[in-house]
Amino acid sequence: MAETCTHVDATAQVVPSSDGCEDCLRIGGRWVHLRLCMSCGHVGCCDNSPNRHATAHWSVEPTHCVIRSFEPGEDWWWCYVDEMAFEVEGAPPAPSHP
Repeated sequence: MAETCTHVDATAQVVPSSDGCEDCLRIGGRWVHLRLCMSCGHVGCCDNSPNRHATAHWSVEPTHCVIRSFEPGEDWWWCYVDEMAFEVEGAPPAPSHP
């Protein structure tokens, strides 16, 4: 089994689209934790949140399968396709919401 996902090479340096879940902010929703799409910078809420916008983003954009935690002090990444969490050695520090 691979130690990192097979899609990490398709990620980019991204700028977060928002300081919170952009979809929840638009509809007046709430979130538990935030996730950052490493293809485009979309900030969405986690699967423990009522609307699961990070996963919904991947459903609409299936090539955007790698996310990163957007929480302070968390450096883990997740690949939806390979269903695995991992860290990327040498990656810049994790961005996070204020």
